[in-house]
Amino acid sequence: MKNPNDGFLRGRIRSIKFALRGMWLLIITEDSIKAQLFFGIIATLLGFYFQISTTEWMIQTLIIGLVLVAEALNTAIEKLADFIHPDYHKKIGFIKDIAAGAPAFAAIISLIIAVIIYLPKIIAIL
Repeated sequence: MKNPNDGFLRGRIRSIKFALRGMWLLIITEDSIKAQLFFGIIATLLGFYFQISTTEWMIQTLIIGLVLVAEALNTAIEKLADFIHPDYHKKIGFIKDIAAGAPAFAAIISLIIAVIIYLPKIIAIL
């Protein structure tokens, strides 16, 4: 919550603190984020092993971030929906299903990009 006594710089520092806290809460409480971080680490290790280009690093980093952001937003929407209506409700279920579609799209796109980057490198080894 914004403190009216905070100046610009102090307000930005507080915002960073809240953002880091949110990232940490996601990491320690959400299995989906843990799984995506694991896959991101594997992709990063593969990048070092196959010595991918700078452009491939940028695309890979962007897609890892996209998946993590989609997972985080999905989690936020689900938590908010559960808070508003803790019992099962058809419309809340519909909203949560749509929210779950975002990380699914991001994950599919990330797999396509991984195939584009790594399949030629794996084939070259074989």
